[in-house]
Parts: sequence; structure tokens; C-alpha cells
Amino acid sequence: MAIRVVLVDDHAVVREGLRALLAREKDIEVVGETGSAAELLTLVDKVRPEVVVMDLQLGNGQNGVEATRALLRKRPDLKVVILSMYDDRELIFRALEAGARGYVLKRAGVEELIQAIRLAVKGEAFLDPQIARRVIDGLQQGLPAAREGDAGKAELTDREMEVLRLAAEGLTNAEIARRLFISVKTVQAHRANLMQKLGLHDRVDLVKYAIKKGILKLEDD
Repeated sequence: MAIRVVLVDDHAVVREGLRALLAREKDIEVVGETGSAAELLTLVDKVRPEVVVMDLQLGNGQNGVEATRALLRKRPDLKVVILSMYDDRELIFRALEAGARGYVLKRAGVEELIQAIRLAVKGEAFLDPQIARRVIDGLQQGLPAAREGDAGKAELTDREMEVLRLAAEGLTNAEIARRLFISVKTVQAHRANLMQKLGLHDRVDLVKYAIKKGILKLEDD
């Protein structure tokens, strides 16, 4: 069954372009669109999407972050993917804290948006590399910390630590499997185990944890 998607952007031409691009994917169906946050809740109730692709600046003073927060209060089962031209670090954090499951820049390729939609419906998060770097920079400067749960008490195996580091760097399960010469299923098992041990929920949490604990370090620009 196709993933049901609603598009939210105040530019009709952008919505039309996104609809045409997403129509090429057999597993994605655009079931509605709007340029207004005020109309979004009514539209969502009518067409029952699984994923909402949300712009952050909707015109007339409407804010995509607040629209995301209001939407998820009413429909916490929904997944929101932000598609924005803005790569401001604090705005990214606000969107993630509001509950967005992904953040994709409009200048990125459509493949990234498609990947974000597919991951969101599985309950996973997506940050493109540029956004991930800004999240990491923010953590290094003392912006919101990771939700660690009982992470301080957890003990990871050496293999789980390797998988944690590579996943935080943005590698897919298949890429990690090739790097470590193990099967994808083994990577998935290690990843599930470490996420459970650390009390983490998605890749956003994983990146935050890896930076805070010094597992993932980036060289200065």
C-alpha cells in the first residue's frame, strides 16, 4: 500500500512540482495539499495521510513549526517531514523539538525527500548531511541535549559501539554492513540493541548522544 502524503507549502508551483516528482514513486501517493496552516487540520481529518511534508514559512505570518506542534497534538500518529530553504541551526532545533521526523533542504535532491518520507513512516528520522552537521554544531555549543534515558548505565559491546559511531556518521545499515563485513540483519540487530540500551528513539537522538559522549567527533571546517 502506498504511503499517503499531504503537502503543505504556500507556493502552488512548489506543490505542483513536488506532486509530479512524488507521483513517479509507486509507494508514495499525494492525497492532498494546502498552502495554509489553518486549513491543515481539516484536510488531515479528511484525507487521513501518514506523512505531512511541511514548509516552515507559510505566508501571512503562519509558522510551520507551530503548525507541526498543533498538528501532532491532535494527531500524534502522524509523521512530519520539514522541507525548507532555511538551514538556520536554531530553526532546525525548533522543528525537531516540535516533533518533526525529518528535515530536508529544498536545494537537496528529491531522493533525499523520498528517503525521509519512507523513513518517517517507519518511525525513523532523517537529517540530510548538512542539517546533521548543524545539529552537531549546536550540541557542541550547548543547545538542547539528547534524551538519554538510562544511557549512562548502559554498557555497549565493541561491535555495538562501532555500529553506533557509523550510524551517527550517517551510514545506512547496508553501508555499515559492508564496512564491518557483516550482514545487514546483524547490523539491524546491533542497532536495535544499542538503541534499547541507551534509551534512544531515532537517529536524531543517536547523533546527539554520540557527540555528547565523544563517540563522534568532526574536524573543524
